[in-house]
Amino acid sequence: MLTIRYEDREIIVVEKPQGIEAQSSRSFEPDMVSLIQNHIAGREGRDTHKISTNLSTNWGKHSTKPVQKQPPYVAVIHRLDRPVAGIMVYAKTKKAAAALSSQVKEGKMEKTYYAVICGKPVDFVGNYVDYLRKNGKTNRTEIVDKKAEGGKRAELAYQVVETITREQELSLVRIRLLTGRHHQIRVQFAGRGMPLWGDNRYNPEFALGKARGSIALCAAGLSFSHPSLGKKMEYRMQPVGEAFSWFSEINR
Repeated sequence: MLTIRYEDREIIVVEKPQGIEAQSSRSFEPDMVSLIQNHIAGREGRDTHKISTNLSTNWGKHSTKPVQKQPPYVAVIHRLDRPVAGIMVYAKTKKAAAALSSQVKEGKMEKTYYAVICGKPVDFVGNYVDYLRKNGKTNRTEIVDKKAEGGKRAELAYQVVETITREQELSLVRIRLLTGRHHQIRVQFAGRGMPLWGDNRYNPEFALGKARGSIALCAAGLSFSHPSLGKKMEYRMQPVGEAFSWFSEINR
């Protein structure tokens, strides 16, 4: 089921569920690009059927020969990890894709996340700046020295929204992502001894064979300018995941 927040001829804004790839998947499982392509193709198919029916009515005949068509154009502008839910925008034309990608590159596309971390930052509000390097073989990212080969600058700003105690201290944090690195939020908080609740990759408590739970990370806000109209587009959603329900700020 595709949850669409906005759509026109150039872009489509959707809510990506947990457990679905944001880009095309090599497996037989559904992914967001395929779901969007099927949505667009289905609507175009209905429109084509109407035209064909009209031709049949007016001319008394229509072709039944199937028409082979390429999948509709859908461009991935930004990514979310498979276990993370959130708001995403996809481009439906190459021109829109170029305009949106420029916004990402220039830092003009604002992405807001909510996360539940194990622990509490020293500062109520702060910035984390690190250099991250991805290991393609293990699909993990690590914090490295600024001068390390392959390291890329990563920055985020955070604010502690609420802290509770449930067998351990947990904090709900609002995060503005200032760069878009692989597993950035997960790695930067884990690197400071505050891994995300439910993260089976960077939180030892949730490693395979231990405690289980969906990762408490949600891309709950997205803001950008429409690629041709220039209009400010802003979208918000309720954080998705069990751990978020423990916080009164989320349940208001």
